Amino acid sequence: MKILVLNESVGPEPFGRADKRCAVTPSTVQRFSKNDIEIIIEAGAGIAAGYEDDAFTDAGASCVEDIGPHLSDSDFLVCVNRPGDKHIDALKGGAVVVGHLDPFFQKPLIEKLADKKLSAISVEMIPRSSRAQKMDALSSQASLAGYVMVMQAASNLPSILPMMMTPSGTIKPAKVFVIGAGVAGLQAIATAKRLGANVLAYDTREVVAEQVESLGAKFLKIDIGETGQTKDGYAKELTDEQKAKQQDAQKDAIASSDIVITTAQLFGRKPPQLISRDTLKLMKPGSVVVDMAAQGGGNVEGSEPGQTVTVEGVTLIGTGDWSQQVARAATDMYANNVYNLIDEFYSQEEKQFNLDLDDEILSGCVITHDGAIRNDMLLNAYKEG
Repeated sequence: MKILVLNESVGPEPFGRADKRCAVTPSTVQRFSKNDIEIIIEAGAGIAAGYEDDAFTDAGASCVEDIGPHLSDSDFLVCVNRPGDKHIDALKGGAVVVGHLDPFFQKPLIEKLADKKLSAISVEMIPRSSRAQKMDALSSQASLAGYVMVMQAASNLPSILPMMMTPSGTIKPAKVFVIGAGVAGLQAIATAKRLGANVLAYDTREVVAEQVESLGAKFLKIDIGETGQTKDGYAKELTDEQKAKQQDAQKDAIASSDIVITTAQLFGRKPPQLISRDTLKLMKPGSVVVDMAAQGGGNVEGSEPGQTVTVEGVTLIGTGDWSQQVARAATDMYANNVYNLIDEFYSQEEKQFNLDLDDEILSGCVITHDGAIRNDMLLNAYKEG
C-alpha cells in the first residue's frame, strides 16, 4: 500500500491558506514502514512543524520534490486540510483521501470527490466513541486550541493572571470566563487555572458542570429550559428565546471578566452569536475576548476572521488556526490520529486497507465512496441549502 503526504505549508493554494502542520511524523512513518506501507512525502512537508526531510527519510519515507508522478498510483492521499483540484484529478479511482474536508461547507469539493470515485474520509466526522477516541483528530486539535487561546489572551491582557503579593500591594488574580465546556473549553479552563486565574465557565449542557468544577473552576448556572447534547456529544442548538435568556444572564459575568473565551461551535452549522457589541461596552477597557469561532461566522459581534481588532476598547482575538500556533504538538497529535485510523483497518495479511462501510467508525466518517455521497446527515444538509 502506498500513502502520499502533501506539503501544506506552501499555501495559500490549493488549501485556501498555508498550514504549518503535517499529516505524518518520523515516528508514524517508522510504524507505517514496519507494516510494509510505502510513504511518499512532498519535500518540506514537516519543516514548519520542526521535522526536516532527513528525519522522514531516516524513518523509511521517500521525500520528493514533485509529487505529480506519484498521484496516479497512490492508494491514500493524506492531508491535514483538503486536497486541491489538481490532486483530485490525478488520483486513481478507488483511492482514499483523508483530511479535514469541511464537508458541510465544501459541497463542490465533496461532489468532485464522489464524481472521481474517490473514497473520502472526513476526520471531522469520526464518531466520538470510546473505540474511535484514538483517531479523534477534531478533539485532539481542539484541546490544543483551548491552550493556545488562553496564552494569546494572556499575552494581550495589560495585567497578569495570577495573584501576586508585592511590597507595593497585592495584585488580584484575573477573572476568566469560558463559554462552552467542550474539549477546547475544558482545556482553556485548565490552562487558565494553572496560570492562577479565577475561572468561571458556562455550558448549555449542565452535565458538564462536574467536569468544570473538577478543574477548580466555578460553573455558572442559567435556567434556559430544556437543553442537552446530540448523540455525538455536541451541544444542541438553542431556540431564539433560549439564546436571548442566555445572553442576558451572562452579561454580569462578561462585564466583570478580564478575559472571555467563547468556544461555541455547532457541528455542520454556523456558530451562534453569544456576545453583542452592547455587551462588549460593559467590559473594562483593555479586557480581552477570544472568539474561537471567528473564522466560521463568530460568537462575538465585531470579531474579524483571522485578525485581532479593538472593539469598544476590548481586544477581540479571532485569529483562528489555533493549533497551528503549536505546530509541533499539533502535528504529533494529528499524525497519531491518522496512523491509528489507518492501522485499525489495515490487514497485515492482505497488505491493504479494508474499507468496511458496515463498521460504526467508517460508516460515520466515509462521506464519498464508489461514485456517491453516502452520509445521510451531509445529504440532508445539502438539500436544505
